[in-house]
Amino acid sequence: MTRQIQLAPASSAPRRGSEYAQLSRQVKEAGLLERRPGYYVWKIAVTIGMLAAGWTAFAVVGDSWWQLAVAVFLAVVFTQIGFLGYGAGHRQVFGSRRASYVAGVLLGNLGIGLSCGWWVGKHNRHHAHPNTEGADPDIAAGALAFTAAQARASRGLARLVFRYQAYLFFPMLLGEAVSLHAASIRALTSRAARHRPVEAALLAAHLAGYLTAVLLVLSPVKAAVFILVQQGLFGLYLGCSFAPNHKGMPILGPADQSDFLRRQVLTSRNVRGGWLTDFALGGLNYQIEHHLFPSMPRPNLRRSQALTRAFCQQRGVPYCQASLAGSYAQALRHLNTVGRPARPATAA
Repeated sequence: MTRQIQLAPASSAPRRGSEYAQLSRQVKEAGLLERRPGYYVWKIAVTIGMLAAGWTAFAVVGDSWWQLAVAVFLAVVFTQIGFLGYGAGHRQVFGSRRASYVAGVLLGNLGIGLSCGWWVGKHNRHHAHPNTEGADPDIAAGALAFTAAQARASRGLARLVFRYQAYLFFPMLLGEAVSLHAASIRALTSRAARHRPVEAALLAAHLAGYLTAVLLVLSPVKAAVFILVQQGLFGLYLGCSFAPNHKGMPILGPADQSDFLRRQVLTSRNVRGGWLTDFALGGLNYQIEHHLFPSMPRPNLRRSQALTRAFCQQRGVPYCQASLAGSYAQALRHLNTVGRPARPATAA
């Protein structure tokens, strides 16, 4: 069954004098919330250099099946750009809201074809109410069911998918990039979208430039395969980076919320590893620290982990950490469990 924790209702915002305020004070005194401009200048320069190298290799290789190797490389680079756009959206890079937004749309809309404005709005709701039914858009019923109730209420094709979602999860991630592109376009065609002309223009520039380059250099068949491989692996990599964060962690009932500290810690999972894990997951492997301090610069997350873990242990707050393989296993077990009500043998 889906794990739910029933806690006394509380405010969604941190309270002055709360345990979170105590932890925040310790983190601030340790200098862990200070900006790291040197790190981000270096990181952005290297990543943009990788992007330029990838497209240069694309032009040099020409109409060849060796372009599939370039597609794999560009899928990795696109995801790394996505991590930087993620950081900009959380104001990890710049303290200024305006500078953060400009960096976000250049990296997101122009760099990889994903709307920064749409993502920030959606992701802010997730951060405010992680794994909370009816409030977190990331666990709303869609391509996957995250609760048994969602699976039980499903019909038609969705019900069939939910039955086997644990087995279909990784193959479905191959379409994640296309889904995000489509969601970005839908958001920017909405009248409610802020900065719509700028974001739409940058997104259109990305799509036009990407398709023009591919179709000018490659034959139609090779172009189609290149796009499928590059976008498919981009979505797979991006989805695999986010999958360990909350899937399989407790689901909060809509009226049963904990205080800010517990709500963020109990619903998040860290991934153990060294520098390679930090690079591969873009800092998302420190999900607990990130949820507690979303604007903390990426290189400070590792440094804050020991402090945060000790603080939670002193107060009896469970602090979840697993290997990358273990986190995927927990996520898949959860998807398999909540999908059972959609199966004929267990259907009501």
